[in-house]
Amino acid sequence: MKSENYISLVFPSRSVNESFARMCVACFAAQLDPNLDELGDIKTAVSEAVTNAIVHAYPDSIGKITLKAKINQNGELHITVRDTGKGINDVVKAMQPMYTTGGSDRSGMGFTIMESFMDKIRVRSKPGKGTSVDMWKRIVPRSGGAAM
Repeated sequence: MKSENYISLVFPSRSVNESFARMCVACFAAQLDPNLDELGDIKTAVSEAVTNAIVHAYPDSIGKITLKAKINQNGELHITVRDTGKGINDVVKAMQPMYTTGGSDRSGMGFTIMESFMDKIRVRSKPGKGTSVDMWKRIVPRSGGAAM
């Protein structure tokens, strides 16, 4: 699907950049005129995806995270969070609620949260090569509409 608008960000996997990524996507998505619940859903899903990359992709080092967002012609927001870290050995298992490789302080709910707040997610990963998380959310135009 052809995109109407897009952004691309690259930043180091430092925990301080999680809030930066969340706010950048929220500001970008604002042109679709989402309600506060939709905006909160988007911010939460981005937070989970970026935090997963920080914690799991680069547990002992600082790596690169690429975040892309685009708005398709049908008003659908498509977000991609990609890393080049250690990758996931078993994506199906990793997406199960409560499963974590991050230690006892991690809940293992990141993918479950992303799935509950977005319309669709897709996770692709290759051990030793990295992980890509794609998320989609359709924003239904409100009366009065967005300025798009």
